[in-house]
Amino acid sequence: MSTWAIGDLQGCHEPLQRLLERIRFDPAVDRLWFCGDLVNRGGESLETLRLVHSLRAQSNVVLGNHDLSLLAIGERRPEEQRKVNPDLQRVLFADDARILLDWLREQPLVHADRNLGWMMVHAGLAPKWTTTLAEKHAREVESRLRGDGYRKLLKNMYGDKPAWSPGLGGIDRERAIINIFTRLRYCTPRGRIAFDEKGAPGTQAAGLYPWYAVPGRAERDLKIVCGHWSTLGLFIGHGVHAIDTGAVWGGKLTALQLDSEELRLVQVPGRDVPANPPRPRPPHHRSLGDQRPRQAPERTPAGT
Repeated sequence: MSTWAIGDLQGCHEPLQRLLERIRFDPAVDRLWFCGDLVNRGGESLETLRLVHSLRAQSNVVLGNHDLSLLAIGERRPEEQRKVNPDLQRVLFADDARILLDWLREQPLVHADRNLGWMMVHAGLAPKWTTTLAEKHAREVESRLRGDGYRKLLKNMYGDKPAWSPGLGGIDRERAIINIFTRLRYCTPRGRIAFDEKGAPGTQAAGLYPWYAVPGRAERDLKIVCGHWSTLGLFIGHGVHAIDTGAVWGGKLTALQLDSEELRLVQVPGRDVPANPPRPRPPHHRSLGDQRPRQAPERTPAGT
C-alpha cells in the first residue's frame, strides 16, 4: 500500500496515465493525493476530470484556483461559457458536466492526515496559520461551497482585496481565505500577498518572501505538500514539498510518495506541446543590503 501526492495536472491526461503506470498504482490498495488545478490549458481537461472522478474512492483532491474558476464559469449562462477557451468548453458542454462539476465543488481546500504526518494545499498557508487554524479556515469556505449559497460565493470570490485579517467577515473573509489557499506565492511578513509576483525566488521585489520562508512564521506540526508555483519547480525545504513541475508548460509531472521513510519521487514528461506561458515579469534589482535567503530550486517554464 502506497500514498502518492501528484502535482498540478491542468488537463494533462496522457502524462497522468503515464505517471500512474510508472508508480504502478493499484486502486485496490494505493491512494492518490491531487494538489489541485486538475483543469485548464492542457487540452484534455475533460478526460482528466473524468479519470480523477473515476478514482474518487481512492483519491483526495484539494481545489486550486483553476478548479474554482471552472466552477464559477459553470454557473454562468451558456453564451458566456462559450467565451472561455476550448479546453474548458469541452468540460462545460459535456453530457456529464453537471456530475463532474458537482463532485468538484464538494472537494476541500485542505486535506490533512495526522497519522501520516502530511497536509495538502494547492498554494500555501498564511504566515501565522498553524495547521489547525488552516483546517478551521478552510472549513468555513468549504461549508459555503457545499451549501445553498455556493453560487453567490463563486460569483463574488474574485479579487485581490482585502488582505487576510482575523477580523474580516462575510464574502471579504471568504475571498481572503480562498486567495491564500489557491493563489499565494509571495507575501510580506504580515501576510499581504503579492499577486503579480510569479517568478522564481530571487526575482521578487524587496520585502517579499516565499510564503514558506517568511520570518516569524508559525511552527507547523505536519509536512506540507503543495503545487501551484511552476517557476519554483521541485522544491523541498522548510517542511514543504512543492511538486508543481510545469507539466502543462512542457516540464514534468511529479509524484511524491508520502508514506516512505526515504524521499521517493517519480516524474514523467509533461505535455508534448506546451501551453503558451504568460510573459514573465523582469527580475527586480536586489540591493546590497538585501539579506533575504536565495533559493536554487529546479526551475520549469512559467505558469500561473
